[in-house]
Amino acid sequence: MKAVLNRLINQEILSKDEAREILINISAGQYNEAQIAAFLTVYMMRSITVDELQGFRDALLELCIAVPVEDYNTIDLCGTGGDGKNTFNISTLASFVTAASGVQVTKHGNYGVSSVSGSSNVMEHMGVMFTNDTDVLKRCLDEANICVLHAPLFHPAMKNVGGIRRALGVKTFFNMLGPMVNPAFPKNQLVGVFNLELARVYGYLYQQSGKNYTILHALDGYDEISLTGPTRVISNRFEQQLNPTDFGVASITAEDIFGGDTVEEAAQIFKKVLSGKGTDPQNHVVAANAGMAIATVTACSPQQGFEKALETLKSGRAEQHLNQLVALTNA
Repeated sequence: MKAVLNRLINQEILSKDEAREILINISAGQYNEAQIAAFLTVYMMRSITVDELQGFRDALLELCIAVPVEDYNTIDLCGTGGDGKNTFNISTLASFVTAASGVQVTKHGNYGVSSVSGSSNVMEHMGVMFTNDTDVLKRCLDEANICVLHAPLFHPAMKNVGGIRRALGVKTFFNMLGPMVNPAFPKNQLVGVFNLELARVYGYLYQQSGKNYTILHALDGYDEISLTGPTRVISNRFEQQLNPTDFGVASITAEDIFGGDTVEEAAQIFKKVLSGKGTDPQNHVVAANAGMAIATVTACSPQQGFEKALETLKSGRAEQHLNQLVALTNA
């Protein structure tokens, strides 16, 4: 690792194979915590290359506990996090709206590292029990149209990194990897990223994946459609800029989508919105992201997806799917 760190400090880059090997060595416990922290820190100070990101991704997918659901046409809705915006759990809420709209979801998530409440924090607070039992996960897809994949259960190789990431408390390249290493290998992906440069890198990698994909970056910094301004959209079908008016709604403010200061506050917002009792800005931002997921799978327009998602959210059907998931995972 000393030689690798010296190379990186000298602004050298790693090949795809070198990046893959280093991550495999980290998972095998070959480096100490100080070395791993230094390695992560380098990538907070310079951009990651396509080859490096691809090598890290390949290592995690090679080492993961795969979920054999290839017979299902699922989508994952996942952001990189690391945007520093502290919104409520928009992509997780959008996942349940998407599922209740008839599109199956394999939701990959984790506890918050650089945010107050990650997807797993709020799911756990809602009563979802995490599992990597394939039979249970398939039952969840069959009956609730959604299953939750808590990342540590499927990426045990990363146990040497979790504590370091929590101690650092800032975004690392693992934020960039999260959406790319779903162990269910979904055929469709809606992913939000925290800057435009990463959106381009993701676009390049997803072009090679054979997936239906949509990559989102709000130009004011959010890793999702925020409706606070325009959003850049890169997909396998088109590339465009979407404004709130394209969904037929007005712009909103950062305060409208604030996520609270604790997991408990985030969970209260989650429950209120999922029950159809959110504010218009909350409902609209969830429906916009769910609508893009629906459009990714069904090839409808973003506005058609939005309208379907908003109707689903206000009907309370999304909350029913959460209740089903809680019951199935606690059976």
